[in-house]
Amino acid sequence: MELLVNSECKKSVAVWQPYFRGGGAEAVSLWILQALSQKYNLTLYTLSEVDFFKLDAMYNTKLAEENIKVIANLPKKLESFGYLLMAASKPFRSAFMYWTIKRFKQDASQYDAVFSAFNAIDMGRPGIQYLHWIRVVENNTPNAKPWLKKLMQWVDFSYERLEKNYSVANSSYTADNAKKCYGIESNVVFPPVTTTIDSLPWPKKKNAFLCSGRIVAAKQTHRVISILKKVRDRGFDIQLHITGGGAGNGMYPEKYLKEVKTLVEENPEWIYLHQDLPYQEYLKILSECRYGIHYKPEPFGISVAEMLKAGMIPFVRPKGGQMEIVGAENPEILFDDEADAVEKISHVLSEPDLQVRLLSSLEQRKDLFSTETFMKEIQAVVDHHFSTL
Repeated sequence: MELLVNSECKKSVAVWQPYFRGGGAEAVSLWILQALSQKYNLTLYTLSEVDFFKLDAMYNTKLAEENIKVIANLPKKLESFGYLLMAASKPFRSAFMYWTIKRFKQDASQYDAVFSAFNAIDMGRPGIQYLHWIRVVENNTPNAKPWLKKLMQWVDFSYERLEKNYSVANSSYTADNAKKCYGIESNVVFPPVTTTIDSLPWPKKKNAFLCSGRIVAAKQTHRVISILKKVRDRGFDIQLHITGGGAGNGMYPEKYLKEVKTLVEENPEWIYLHQDLPYQEYLKILSECRYGIHYKPEPFGISVAEMLKAGMIPFVRPKGGQMEIVGAENPEILFDDEADAVEKISHVLSEPDLQVRLLSSLEQRKDLFSTETFMKEIQAVVDHHFSTL
């Protein structure tokens, strides 16, 4: 009876996340749910039913143990068909997303607080929004697609209401761009990285690189392969482990995935592809690799933060949120293009003393990214929001 009373006394929070098909934004939304599940009665608004047991295994959360109500727009029997449409057509993808926004807005007044875990949106009332980037859901610029404008009209999307939300950004880089785009200030809360990575000592790690994230054209996985092939041609005996999902799960087109698989099949002696790994198996690969590489400039780059936490030396582009992960004070691991990457990587691989210095510098940055820090900061954001109501 005491548990029932305590539950009834908790404030209610509705969280919007349009879908769960792999990737950093989805991981952040799950840890937002984890952070709030102990303090509030949670309802999740999303497109289709959620398998928390599967997601817990992938992201090290424990949401299956929590009493989270899920309101899904799409019937289970239509789920596969719906995601096929979304993979084939960006207008369909946006239409399904706006359908969930419409339902979320209709119910928003029933809750003590509302929270968008997927970027800036109009929730029908002031709420909290976590920004992974700008103009992901909406676009009011002159070059916005006509079908997107119609969807925004359909849900009565208001920028005035969006700008009244309390905004949280995943990096200072995103916060600066949100200021330029929306004219709003944002509190920076770095995405979480698990603190349970049992990393091997450097001498015991494999002379291998990790490329992590969805295997889609935007991530430029083929460029990573090209770079490391040229490094190998210089005599460095390195391997590449590619981990990631999302491309073949009915949400993203599979053409690019097939292209990457062909490159892997052409180089079986040094490239290994791991898709949709259980979280613990992914952690094992994280712990074993010495180096990481990420080609796409990201608003944050959670896979890069995971590399750092695992004791790797990550090579990244010199712009975007990943700069806040590895630090601008480490120019030896920041590359401009493929040719520069080959030179920078070859230099680091050939200089053990430089590796030691980089590892020491990166070690000091690990505490910036943890699940504990993230959850405390998200809880503080919601507590502050309630204090202003």
